[in-house]
Amino acid sequence: MITRRGKRRLMNEINVVPYIDVMLVLLVIFMITAPLIHPGQVELPQIGKSSTAPSEPLEVIIAADGSLTLRDRSRAGSEQTMNRTELITAIKSKQAQNAEQPVVIAADKNVRYEEVINVMDILQQEQVSKVGLLTKPR
Repeated sequence: MITRRGKRRLMNEINVVPYIDVMLVLLVIFMITAPLIHPGQVELPQIGKSSTAPSEPLEVIIAADGSLTLRDRSRAGSEQTMNRTELITAIKSKQAQNAEQPVVIAADKNVRYEEVINVMDILQQEQVSKVGLLTKPR
């Protein structure tokens, strides 16, 4: 007895109905929860008025010939020409009075870059924390 089985055909289609159901459920969940989520508020810092005025910087002037001059802007711009060891002792004595005393270096445009770096290196070795370069605006 020969029984004949039915021919099986391959299905070429994808059943997308379960995917659509899942997507609709997710859409409903997001639509319900989205209004319940509050965006975070960023607390920005307030600018307070400082009790002390910022101190005027000490200005180390390097002339074209390599001589060093210390200008104290807090004392009406008094200038003193000195060598490197005198410069360090003067800056250390000023910073003993005010530890936050900034120091700026103003060099002539004809001074070699190496001279400026040497002065900055000496100040760094003496633990002078606030050192900057003074430039002329255009």
